[in-house]
Order: sequence, then C-alpha cells, then structure tokens
Amino acid sequence: MSTAPDGVVILGAGCTPFGRHTDRSASDLAQQAVTEALADARVSRDEIGAVFYATVSQKALDGQHMIPGQVSLRPLGLSHAPLVNVENACAGGASALWLAVAHVRAGLSEAALAVGVDKLVCADAARGLAVFDGALDVHRREETLAGLRALSGAEAPAGGSDRSVFMDVYASLARAHMRRFGTTREQLAAVAAKNHAHSVHNPYAQFRKPLTVEEILSAREVAWPLTVPMCSPVSDGAAAVVVMRAETARSRAGYARAVRVLASALVSGGDRTADQVEQHIGRRAALAAYEQAGIAPGDVDVAEVHDATAFGEIQQIENLGFCAIGDGGPWSLSGAGALGGTLPVNPSGGLESRGHPVSATGLAQIFELVTQLRGEAGARQVAAARIAAAENGGGLYGIEEAVASVTILGGIR
Repeated sequence: MSTAPDGVVILGAGCTPFGRHTDRSASDLAQQAVTEALADARVSRDEIGAVFYATVSQKALDGQHMIPGQVSLRPLGLSHAPLVNVENACAGGASALWLAVAHVRAGLSEAALAVGVDKLVCADAARGLAVFDGALDVHRREETLAGLRALSGAEAPAGGSDRSVFMDVYASLARAHMRRFGTTREQLAAVAAKNHAHSVHNPYAQFRKPLTVEEILSAREVAWPLTVPMCSPVSDGAAAVVVMRAETARSRAGYARAVRVLASALVSGGDRTADQVEQHIGRRAALAAYEQAGIAPGDVDVAEVHDATAFGEIQQIENLGFCAIGDGGPWSLSGAGALGGTLPVNPSGGLESRGHPVSATGLAQIFELVTQLRGEAGARQVAAARIAAAENGGGLYGIEEAVASVTILGGIR
C-alpha cells in the first residue's frame, strides 16, 4: 500500500553550472539557484513559508559556521521565512529536500524551499580536500580505513596522493566487491565512459568530453582500481527546489510542469556485517521509498545515483534493485544504464562528470529528474519517462554511508 507524501509537488527547480567558479562566492551561487527556482515555479518570495539550506564549505572553508543560510539569502528578501541550516555530508541537499517535503506535508506551510550549495575549489587544493575528512569519525580514522582495506583481503597498490579520503574508501569497497562478485576494472570503466558520454549533452556539467573505456583505464591512477575519470571532481555549484502543496499548486499557471513527490526517504547507517548486503543502508532507503510510493524497481524509468566513483554507481543500482546484488558490473557493461538502454542511470553525467559540490549534489539530481519528467532534457532525454528515482548518500560510519536518501518522483501527466 502506498504511503506517499500526500499531495506534495516540486513546482520549480534551479541549478547553476557545476565547475570551478573561482570568481564567485558560495552566497552568489546559492542566490542564483534560488532565484532560478522561484522564477521556474512562478512563486514570489513572500509565498515561501520555510527555507532549508545545506552547505559544508561555507563552514569549513569560509568560517561561516553558524548562519550560512541567513547570510546568503537575506539579500534575496527571504528574511520573513524561518531558515534551518542543514549539514549531512554529501546528502545535505537531499536532507534539505526531505525536510521541505515533511514541512509542507505536515501543513506548516503551503510552500518551502530547499537549497544546497558548496564551493570547494580553492587556491590551496589540500585545504579543499581536507573538508571530506570530517565526513567520517575523526577519532577512529585509521581504524576505519584499516577495516575497509581488510574487506578486500589485500593491500592496495600505491596510487596518487592528491585525493579525498573517500577515494580510498571507495577503492577499498570496490576491491571487496571485485573479490566477492568478480566485478572488473573494465566494468568500472564502462560506468565512467557512459557517464562522461551523457554529460556531453548537459550544459550544467563540469566535464563535457566523451572518453572511451580504454582512455579511462589508461588514465592516472587515484587509488586502485580507480583512475581519475572514474572519480568525481572537486566542484563549485548550487541547486534549489520549490516544494508546494499540490492543492495549492493546481491553481498555478506552472502546474502542468509540476512533478509529484511520490516518496522521500531518509535513513541512517547501521552496524551490519559485510556479509549482510541486503541490510545495506542504500538498500534500506530504497525499500522504504518504494513502499511509500507503492511501486517496484521495475516501475522506474530513469535514475540519478550517487556515483562519487564508478563503483558507487554499481553498488547503488544493486541497492535500488535494478539488478541482483553482485550483478551491477555485468549490468553496466551491457549498456542497460545508458541512454537508450533498459533503465538510463545518471543521464546528467552523474557526480563523475556533472561534478560534485557536495551539498548541492542531491538537489542537482532532483533538478535533472524534474527536467526529465517534464520532457525538457533535449539530447539526453529519456523517452517516455514517467517515474524517476534519486539516491544520494553521505559520510561513512563503519563500512557504509552514515546517511542515505532515496526520492521517487512522478510526472503530473
């Protein structure tokens, strides 16, 4: 039985291009995304009843720890609305959306705004990469990393040194998957090649150059088995969405372009063992979302998943039930997740190619899926897309993400 959020729609969405915005502040990027989302929704600022604002970099890099959202959005005339600052690692944007949906669903406001922004590119690259260190238990860092390495049964060959700690995390998880299920580097490269091909058609993407499997395999190693094109870059960007009660939205001129929120699930990591793959946080988030929406994995037409690395996509398509656990590599190599395939995944180019400004990522996924369900994605459009799924994860605690979100969206028509 469906327990979908009653009558909640996304009426508008906005997103900046992702990339290196060295001449712009995080506040400037957030203001652009919000202004575009409000214009897309045809909603005035005064109609917004609450704002949920996600960021990491404004705190870690700018020192704006306490009131980043207020500082960024007061100039837009949003001071009438209560604003809650949100931090939930790479799932900050999805968490802001979850809060906005819950707020409107509870009847506290007719409309709410979810915003995600991060500006991680800085002159001192090591300082930007160090931001990611806080997304795992800082008091048990070495113990955590050693435990992940042990899952693969072998130490990794040496890779590059200029990387986020999460590239080592994903490399360990990838090696464990390879050992257990026979996943190959060619399958990882196929995921990356697909996403880089998709981003060619995305004007918001950080990288828009296609790469072959061979080019990806021969690229500079980051942490074995991962090469640079298999990994998400450091990025700047912002995204925002306007959530509104469906009954209120029906009288609006833009309602024909609204997108229904069929499910919004947010779950915390658990203390499962490595063998308990069915208890993975991503799997639990997916099952919760499917139950809310009253659908099955086979009903999904298009998906955006958290491919911080190519392995991340393989893991999450398994958790979402698009294929059996352990079959994500062969499924990806078959082309099933490409545009024109059985179930296109990451038509935006994903984190690997669209970019990954942490707190903006979850809402950029929603921006892409709203665009798809409206039939406005141009050359990257998934034909006849009616149901879409977004999976966004964040942080690491133990052997899995600390938080995961799965959102299910449906077209109005």
